[in-house]
Amino acid sequence: MLKSKIEESPKLFILYCSLAGFIASWGISGLLVSIDVISQTPPGSFFGMIGVSLGFYDPATAALIGFTLHILTGTIAGNIFGQVSIFWRRISPYNAKHGMVTGIIVGVILWTLLFVPVATFIIQPMIVSFRNSMTPNQYVYSLVTNFEGLYPVVIMGSLAFHIIYGVLLGYISGRLMELKTFSAVRMNY
Repeated sequence: MLKSKIEESPKLFILYCSLAGFIASWGISGLLVSIDVISQTPPGSFFGMIGVSLGFYDPATAALIGFTLHILTGTIAGNIFGQVSIFWRRISPYNAKHGMVTGIIVGVILWTLLFVPVATFIIQPMIVSFRNSMTPNQYVYSLVTNFEGLYPVVIMGSLAFHIIYGVLLGYISGRLMELKTFSAVRMNY
């Protein structure tokens, strides 16, 4: 049954997973902004740190670049999940329940292969560097001050967020598969 569903339209299946990745990354982005509000840091501080690590020191630009990359990464991760699922059927989110289980695996893999290395080898050294020298502006100084010493908390908290992302990714893609969303639309490829 699973094999026939995916083989009917593998491109549609990849679309489901990409859309699920897009929606899940938006959901996680909302959670990240709520964490900023709870911790009394400026909204978008997490995204600002991503932008600052890439050399964008303007508050609006840094946060926008970080947010855009976060959404893009989540969407691409969903797309890759769909592509891998076509060839490795055991992780295919053929329904919502199975999708949540495989989504958790995807979230943990994403955390292990992407987030931990970026946080460890790019973000953390940048924080230490800016803390030990002059920062480009007050915005960067405030970000560095807010994130200084929080590396273990950020790493463990991000694991929880990546698991939530995986659950959302798997549930949404599995549910889209169950409902055969967009199946009435003819895909001419």
